[in-house]
Amino acid sequence: MITGDIADIAAGLAIGLGSLGPGLGIGLLAYKAMEALGRNPEAAGPIQQNMILAIAFAEAIAIYALVVAIIIKFA
Repeated sequence: MITGDIADIAAGLAIGLGSLGPGLGIGLLAYKAMEALGRNPEAAGPIQQNMILAIAFAEAIAIYALVVAIIIKFA
């Protein structure tokens, strides 16, 4: 069982590193979606639909990292 300051550091690292990938992924996803919309504005519907779905999947990974951090902190 992890106690004290070590649990705080471990929880901080878990959420920090666990949200780094999804943050970068969402940024790249939005960048490429805006680029695609600039090239082909008529395809806005499918691009937006796929972008929102992919953002939800990436955000779910960050939520898993948050859950792990909370478990580390309070367990």
